[in-house]
Parts: sequence; C-alpha cells; structure tokens
Amino acid sequence: MRPLDRTVAWIAGALLVLAALYAGNVVSAKNGALVLVGALLGVSLYHAAFGFTGGWRAFVQEGRGASLRAQLLLLALASVLLVPLIAQGDVLGRPVNGFVVPLSIPLLVGAFTFGLGMQLGGGCGSGTLFTAGGGSARMLVTLLAFIAGSVVGVAHMPAWAGLPAMDGVALWQEIGVVPALAVTLAVLGGLAWYVARSERRRTGRLAPLGALPGKAPRLLTGPWPLLWGAIALALLSLLTLLVAGHPWGITGAFALWGAKALVAVGVDVGSWQAWSGAGARAQLDGSLFAHPISAMDIGLILGAMLAAGLAGKFAPKVDLSLGSLAAAVVGGLLMGYGARLSSGCNIGALLGGIASGSLHGWVWFALAFLGSLAGIRLRPLFRLQG
Repeated sequence: MRPLDRTVAWIAGALLVLAALYAGNVVSAKNGALVLVGALLGVSLYHAAFGFTGGWRAFVQEGRGASLRAQLLLLALASVLLVPLIAQGDVLGRPVNGFVVPLSIPLLVGAFTFGLGMQLGGGCGSGTLFTAGGGSARMLVTLLAFIAGSVVGVAHMPAWAGLPAMDGVALWQEIGVVPALAVTLAVLGGLAWYVARSERRRTGRLAPLGALPGKAPRLLTGPWPLLWGAIALALLSLLTLLVAGHPWGITGAFALWGAKALVAVGVDVGSWQAWSGAGARAQLDGSLFAHPISAMDIGLILGAMLAAGLAGKFAPKVDLSLGSLAAAVVGGLLMGYGARLSSGCNIGALLGGIASGSLHGWVWFALAFLGSLAGIRLRPLFRLQG
C-alpha cells in the first residue's frame, strides 16, 4: 500500500469514528448506528464495484450481463428479507415501513430523466457517492450537480403535484405475502434467465458472479466478487430496515444538503412550500446527522474512502475534458431532478420499492432503463468513452 493510501485509510477511519460518535451523542444512538451502517454499505459498494450505471451500459452495448444479474440477485434477496417484515409492520415491537409510492406522471417522467442522467453523469445514486468517496473528482462534480438538481426538483414539486396519480400498490396487501414474493421472484428469475441467455449468445460465455478472473478475493482490501457484493448489500438493506425503520435510501438527503447550502448564503428556503412545514423546518435548522438518510450517506462516503485507502486505489484525478465535465454537470442535474419527481433513485425507488413489494419499484425500473438507453445514445455527444 502506498503511503498516501495508508494516510487516507487512517483519516477516513478517524472521521468515521468521529461522525458516528457525534451522531450518536448529539442526535441519537440510532443515527450513530446508521452512520456505521452507511460505512459498511460504502465499503461493500466500493470493494465489489457494485454500480447500476455501468452494468446496464455493459449489457446494452456489449452483452456483458454479470453486473445486471448481480443486481437482480440483490433485488431477489432483499425482497425475501424485507417484504415479510414490512408486511408484518413491526419487528420486536418497533415499527417498520416500506417505500410505497403513488403511480403518477411525475414518477414516469422522473424515472426516465434519472435513467438518462445516470449514463451522462457516470453513476447512479449509490454509485455517485461511493466513487466520489473513493477519490473520483469527476464524480464529485456529478454529486454537486446532483444536489443542485435535487433542490430544483423540490422547488418545482408543487407544479407537478396536481397531475393525475393512482394510489400506491403494495403487492403483499393485494395478493398476500407469499404470492407477492412468488411473483417477484418469478419476474426477477425470468429477467435473469433472459440476461444470461443474451450474455451467452453475444459473448460466448457466462461470466461467474462468485469469482474474480486471476484474482483472489480479499475481505478487507478487496476486490470482491459481485456475488459477495449482492449478499452484503442485501443483508445491510435488512440491517437498515431494522435500525432506521425504513428501507435504504440515498437521494432523500441531497435536497436537504442543497437547501442548507442556500440558507448559508442567505436564501430564504424556508418560504418554499416544500420547506414550510414544521418537520421540514426542523430538518433545515438541525444537524446533517439528524436526518437518517443524510447520516447514512455521510457514512457511505467515508466508508468508500476507507475502502479505497485499504485497497491502495485512492487516486484523485482532476484532468477532466470539457465534454466529460459538461456531461457530469448535465447528468447530475438530471438525476437530482428526476430523483425528486420519482421519489428516489436506483436505491430508494428501485431496490427500496421492489423490496417493499411496491408496484412503483417495477415501474421505476422500466422507465429508468428506457431513459438509460437514451442516455447511452447521447454519450458520444460528450465524447464519453464506452
């Protein structure tokens, strides 16, 4: 390990401990624990290189489906673990709730917009955080634009609120827990079969999920096989539900971060409709660690930074081309705006939705994938490789 990486690992570890202690003592023990859960998610994402954006693009452009198959496995495992508990409504007397969102025009538009933006920005919600934490200067630009787009999305939400919408649909409420899981697993299994069949036809082989070609997996320093990543993320999604009382989310904190930044420079964000309620004002006035998702996001960034240091791969690069920089800004803005319209990203809307047994998760998946196809076609305009 290079001296720089060793230093980064120590700094990230120290910051992580301080963040968890601060959140635990100033806010609550729960939020302190969520910082650590976020850190474990960051380590898992980084070591397994578990991103949705590149996986979708690799399958569409080259037929390589390992990453997409791992994502489908994650959705299946998380559904089996979370749906029964969410349907039950509590665990050991503590309430737990799923993400069930109305089916609406903003959901459709937002999911498509997010999918388009992620191919230009180079990362999804979780991917942006863990690659930025790992030292990517480009993804830091994407993250800042992501935050800005989230603020704009929140400001525009009243204009979208009056459009037609249907009530959210939880499959386990409509047909029961076991049938809902059976349908979910059948659809995910069918998609996995199609991806595997296409991968064999287009590449001549099926890449293994549980092995790394020519490398030995290492728990602390990485890299991890995709199978390890899928299992770790599913278990940590369960831990998030048990600690936070709701599924894992990412982008819910970005609008808060942006709003706090505007308040710091004198903008009266509190007069906006979205921030006028007592709860929203309390978030604006409170600590960043008081918001559960914000606490987890901070932990995730520090966890990814720690993992990059342990792996000897923390290497910030600032030699960005104009096209790459423009794509990062445009993609981040689109993702931020789309996430607010559709109430989440690949984690909160897709993983959280499907693992809650909510129909909106499937709708988000379909529209985001279509948007991703459009984004892939636009990448050459920005001279992006791949």
